[in-house]
Amino acid sequence: MSVLVTGGAGYIGSHTVHQLVEAGHNVIVVDNFYSGHRWAVHPQAKLIEADAGDRSKMAEVIKEYDIQSVIHFAAHMVVPESVSNPLKYYLNNVATSANLLAACVESGVDKFIFSSTAAVYGNPDSVLVSEDVPTAPINPYGTTKLITEWMLRDLVDSHKEKFRFVALRYFNVAGAKLDGKLGQATPNATHLIKVTCEAACGLRESVSIFGTDYPTTDGTCIRDYIHVDDLARAHLDALAYLERKGDSATFNCGYGNGFSVRAVLETVQKVSGVDFLICEEKRRAGDPVSLIANADRIRQVLGWQPKYNDLELICRSAYQWESQLSIHAKVAV
Repeated sequence: MSVLVTGGAGYIGSHTVHQLVEAGHNVIVVDNFYSGHRWAVHPQAKLIEADAGDRSKMAEVIKEYDIQSVIHFAAHMVVPESVSNPLKYYLNNVATSANLLAACVESGVDKFIFSSTAAVYGNPDSVLVSEDVPTAPINPYGTTKLITEWMLRDLVDSHKEKFRFVALRYFNVAGAKLDGKLGQATPNATHLIKVTCEAACGLRESVSIFGTDYPTTDGTCIRDYIHVDDLARAHLDALAYLERKGDSATFNCGYGNGFSVRAVLETVQKVSGVDFLICEEKRRAGDPVSLIANADRIRQVLGWQPKYNDLELICRSAYQWESQLSIHAKVAV
């Protein structure tokens, strides 16, 4: 089938596009290159430079390529920036999604997969966070994602059998293809493993730990890290589920393992052999103490079977990618 992927030149989007093409789908990528790269798009995918929030353009693309399924990645996703500039996030993440959904509904698209986030949970009381835990985001980024989930829910209620969706709530995504051909190249990245690998490669003078007084074993935040290719696979499983007429649903994407910030830094130091400088700073606004996924539902309902549930493997793949990223960046446009 023909699948429209918004933000398909970005980190997670490009990995998903590669898997979609390899699975035999006809893939149309829409990206405005805010943070994506042309070289990251699979050469067999059709690439259209446009804004996913351009309603008329999206309707035109959907019609021209007979699109019935959309995977929506295009969003801003830097938590501290969302705190300092919330309107930027509401305009892009919420308004863009609303315009894209309007184009989909008007054009008869009946399957939609949404890139959501564990940030919708805020600071949950549960050690393992299931999809049934109350949503209570503590930063604008998480709020904008939750609002889009609400829009999807309301569309299903109003369109009954004519529209179905899957929302995938990502935990912390990291790593790169094991063959070294694709990884994260987001400019000014803030993701911990990416930043730490940059420090190991000499691209940063140090790595900061934001907060060492959290109620955890070593005082630093705890997160569930998922390899990007396992996450990409979840999108293909979600697409197959919707093709089987599965009901609209929300799924956590994580492994159920929690690692502290210090543990991640130590792992990157181990795989890189570099003892980079670590600085301790005050807590950062919008950071929850701990986020660990209960991912039973996605395994049971979608049949998702992750292959790379190993922090050391994730960090090693990220470091290997970072160490030779300049080779890929030379062809970036």
